[in-house]
Amino acid sequence: MDVIHYPGDARPMRWHQSVLALGNFDGLHRGHMTIVERVVRTAAERVVTPLVLTFDPHPTRVVRPDKAPALLMTMAQKMEALEQAGVHGVAVMRFTPEIASWAPDTFVRLVLVEWLRIAEVWVGANFLFGHDRSGNFSMLRMLGARYGFRAEKIDPVRYKELVVSSSRVRRLIAEGRVDEAATLLGRHYFMDGTVVHGLQRGRLLGFPTANLESENELTPPDSVYATLATLDGIVYPSVTNIGVRPTFHQPSATVVETHLLDIERDLYGARMRVSFVQRIRDERTFDGVDALKAQIAADCNRARALFAKMSV
Repeated sequence: MDVIHYPGDARPMRWHQSVLALGNFDGLHRGHMTIVERVVRTAAERVVTPLVLTFDPHPTRVVRPDKAPALLMTMAQKMEALEQAGVHGVAVMRFTPEIASWAPDTFVRLVLVEWLRIAEVWVGANFLFGHDRSGNFSMLRMLGARYGFRAEKIDPVRYKELVVSSSRVRRLIAEGRVDEAATLLGRHYFMDGTVVHGLQRGRLLGFPTANLESENELTPPDSVYATLATLDGIVYPSVTNIGVRPTFHQPSATVVETHLLDIERDLYGARMRVSFVQRIRDERTFDGVDALKAQIAADCNRARALFAKMSV
């Protein structure tokens, strides 16, 4: 998959008569994927190139930094998901204060027409663009008629009467409702990172853990979760604790510690993906190490029972 950046990179010549999905696409939830899948399908029918145009940083970080949300995905994760969805190219617009000041017509002319030379663009029904978000779908369609491309929209995707949105997914994850978030995402929420050395308390308790140093911005709240750990393409059932290990009464930053069920291997330095399946319980203080060990064993058994139902 080709990736280019505005304004420095030229459009590849092989991007001929492109069909474009346009948006921030943070999290690539079910609503986003409906747009992307439509673009991929349309491009295949016409034997043209399916593209995505997205923004980095998120525009809110430039125009309203005090309101900027924690992102659901890193850019690398977004690229991976788009390539898996069948997208052939991604154009990343480096969003700046100058670009934030552009009128809608300027954005369309400089980016969609002169840079990408698109034949068709698809957006969500609520897509807004240009200075002060003054451009809407009706304006995009009007500008498309002026500049020679077609503009189409996808209506909001609903799940059980709820509109699927990045903000709703963020709220569910922030509340620890990771299973409900997965329903809106169409997959489990996950964090990627590198396994680093910790205090080895889990090993001393008989439950060795991998401490994840992650690039992801959004971490679920302090709790114990049933998770899936992916290492070298292999998925392992696991239990993950997020918190400060209060039983040991020592100041600690929040850590993400994952115990692989019934498997022990050296993971230091390994890249690992932790996918959150279900919250098991709150993190809490125990009356000594023996009580903590008993609870961890119970947590592992509960996770095993869950994964048995899932055939993991």
